[in-house]
Amino acid sequence: MKRWTLTMTLLSGLLALASCRRDTPPAGPEAAVGEPIRIGALFAETGPASFLGAPAARTARMLTEQINAEGGLLGRPVELVLRDTGGSPERAVSFARQLIEEERVVAIIGPSTSGETMQIKDICQAAHMPLISCAAAEVIVNPVASYVFKTPQKDSQAAAWIFKTMNEMNISRIGVVSGNTGFGNAGKAQLEALAPEFGIEIAASEIYDSRATDLTDILTKVRGQNVQAVVNWSIVPAQAIVARNMRQLGMDVPLFQSHGYGNIKYVEQGGEAAEGTLFPGGRLLIVDTLPDDHPQKAPLAAYKKAYEERFNEEVSTFGGHAYDAFMIVAEAIRKAGSTERSAVRDAIESLQGFVGTGGIFNFSPEDHNGLDMDAFEMLTVRNGRFEKYSKP
Repeated sequence: MKRWTLTMTLLSGLLALASCRRDTPPAGPEAAVGEPIRIGALFAETGPASFLGAPAARTARMLTEQINAEGGLLGRPVELVLRDTGGSPERAVSFARQLIEEERVVAIIGPSTSGETMQIKDICQAAHMPLISCAAAEVIVNPVASYVFKTPQKDSQAAAWIFKTMNEMNISRIGVVSGNTGFGNAGKAQLEALAPEFGIEIAASEIYDSRATDLTDILTKVRGQNVQAVVNWSIVPAQAIVARNMRQLGMDVPLFQSHGYGNIKYVEQGGEAAEGTLFPGGRLLIVDTLPDDHPQKAPLAAYKKAYEERFNEEVSTFGGHAYDAFMIVAEAIRKAGSTERSAVRDAIESLQGFVGTGGIFNFSPEDHNGLDMDAFEMLTVRNGRFEKYSKP
């Protein structure tokens, strides 16, 4: 009943927001009063990781307006204190200290990338600042740090979904290429650790500079190993580059991407070469195909409608990660009835049955991600769109 009430409250609020004109100030049934509740946010709104951070920043601003239109939290207005890191770990560190020491925020959502998150993880832990990262690397929450959480699904689960699908496709010999980022390195480690369990041989494993604009030399080495498929684990811009270079080299084998592929702009950049790409992803990308009684259908559809009407662009996985982080903080504040950081942390850790875009979250002292294998679907690109993959 609690999950249903939370979902329907959020659904009605987001649908109301979607129908508001952008130039009309939010107006709730009861005006929030008192000192604002300050929530910090660190997103790469500009720079090379902006495909991740910009949708996240827009989502956080939209949700702040929606919550304030509904009367705020604990009867107080919410103030979003957002800083653009540009994807720089150094800037993330500086801004994190600022949010903790000067802005006195209740919690921090973000950053956008795993490298940034790992740079501020210990800072937040030492300051007893709840951090809900929107980056994917599993090392963010493994081992557990008591004040650090994350919303994207786990690397190990993404790797397992990829290998499970390969088993169904009778693929056993693969090549792995990965960017030299925190996310790329973490994914490569998970692939190598889990491959034997699924009977997969990694015949070639190559690391490339995340700023590279051509990966022909790397993929030529992989092709020479007679692989049956390629796995790329990276963020921009390599998702599109790998697809295009594989086509140019005549590599007629399946391309699997990580769970960091969930933005339709990556498909657009890859063009025809992106067709047939497979990747594990959350249900936000295929919400229109979910049955009406699916527990994620209503909140995902409401968020998608509100975001796309507000910003005139398609919703993405990365905006969804920010949605989950923001709403988890909001629900924890309600549950705690307090803005004291330790109380908010405790409330997050005990949150059960929270329906988000990444799945249904069930946190615990041992699990600060709260998602299981069921949070993923295997998706593919068909006719330039994301679809659920089904074996031919």
